[in-house]
Amino acid sequence: MTQSSLSARAWALLLALSLIWGSSFLTTTSLLDTMAPIHVVTHRVLWAAIVLWIYVLVRRFPLPRDGRTIAALLVMGLGNNAVPFALQAFAQTTIESGLAGILNATTAVFGPLVAALFLADERLRPHKALGVALGFLGIAIVIGLTNLTRFDPRSVAQLAMLASTLSYALSSVWARRHLTHLRPEVAALGMLTAASMMLLPLGWITEGPLPLALPAPTLAAIGYYAVVVTALAYLIYYQLIRTAGAGNTMLVTLLIVPVAVILGAVVRAEALPLTAYLGFGVIALGLVLIDGRVLRRRGAGSV
Repeated sequence: MTQSSLSARAWALLLALSLIWGSSFLTTTSLLDTMAPIHVVTHRVLWAAIVLWIYVLVRRFPLPRDGRTIAALLVMGLGNNAVPFALQAFAQTTIESGLAGILNATTAVFGPLVAALFLADERLRPHKALGVALGFLGIAIVIGLTNLTRFDPRSVAQLAMLASTLSYALSSVWARRHLTHLRPEVAALGMLTAASMMLLPLGWITEGPLPLALPAPTLAAIGYYAVVVTALAYLIYYQLIRTAGAGNTMLVTLLIVPVAVILGAVVRAEALPLTAYLGFGVIALGLVLIDGRVLRRRGAGSV
């Protein structure tokens, strides 16, 4: 579905989703003060999966039973949840939450490139190719090419963030190939359940049992992280795609960044270098070109 304008309700949902996902980076950083990255991520996917199980069962949505779909959901849980969430939590042990939010925007840069490589009906048209090129230029400005030569923990963390966004892009292609027959809510339930099944034993082996006896503020943060940032956000996201179209929903990628940067600055007194803002500006310009609507409107206006 393509929609050039957004209704008031769609704008409200878009802004709500931007606030929710924009706050996820601060929430991650806060939880990392009290527990290991893999435990943070496990809490996120486990309780979110339980919430979605309740939602799907109450709504009586049909559940997949064939082995091929279940296997596809396992791959999706690995690529869209377990791997990127773990990489981002690891990265945020070193870099600021605002910088993590900026680098997360590159998901929309990798998306069209990966789609063009693996999907026959997706072509990298000139405006998208230019947008992708600008996106990578913005990444280089944010990270700083000289920093990569040092390969210190901060550089590794930024590369981990980029790897997480590439994982999201690859997972999107996987979902288009193997999961389009499922309701989005059921697909989200399946991949979060799969991610929980992977992360829970892995965390137990590497860091010990999942901590449950935690202070009330930490438990509240976990509840927000799982129920709002993950389960509710997925429901809002798929509702937006249905009602506003995928192109309009991509706006959330840009709107997340100022929320993440402002929250990091206000709550944790993070100060990002000027190059981070400059790089995001270039990335944002690339995303506008990838979207293509501005070019289409200019072309229509010149006829």
